[in-house]
Amino acid sequence: MSADDDSSTLDCGRTIDELSSYVEAGRTPRDPHIESCPDCLNAVEALERVGQLSRDLVADDAERMPRPPESWFEGILSVIHSELRAGRSFPIHHPDPRVTITVTEGAVRSLVRSSADALDGIYLGRTEIVGDAETPGAPVRIDLTASVAWGRSIPDLTSALRDLVYRVLAEHTELNVTAVNVAVEELHGTEGEE
Repeated sequence: MSADDDSSTLDCGRTIDELSSYVEAGRTPRDPHIESCPDCLNAVEALERVGQLSRDLVADDAERMPRPPESWFEGILSVIHSELRAGRSFPIHHPDPRVTITVTEGAVRSLVRSSADALDGIYLGRTEIVGDAETPGAPVRIDLTASVAWGRSIPDLTSALRDLVYRVLAEHTELNVTAVNVAVEELHGTEGEE
């Protein structure tokens, strides 16, 4: 993404390039706006996770596997940026009818992504929430894309990811998730990659 690309700018006006530089500097000096802005914090956490994944893959590469192509990292960063937008607002029930609570689509995607980071050997690509999630109780489907580490069991990892997403969304949202679909789009660290 170029600095002139509007898609690289968050709703608060900060750019992914600015946030990336902030992360690379170890989040110092402290930027009060970034450290208090939900959009910026989601982006910073996503950038830190991608950075950690990159460091883990480099360490793994040093032991036995070739590094994934740069296009793989660029694709992940592009997906993360697109998911940072707030998107739709999903209602959360509150016993007081005068109180309205919602969670944004971007926050739900961030929750799914950060939860999926706990699984070793699989990295989440896109997260799409399909259906009328703004209507309480309406059925929704979660469509995920992922990259699986070379030599790992695709059925085992996708099943673990699917179970995790069901559990996390049931615990933290009121979405009526009727299906979680996982499409493996690539293998990372595959033998013979340049």
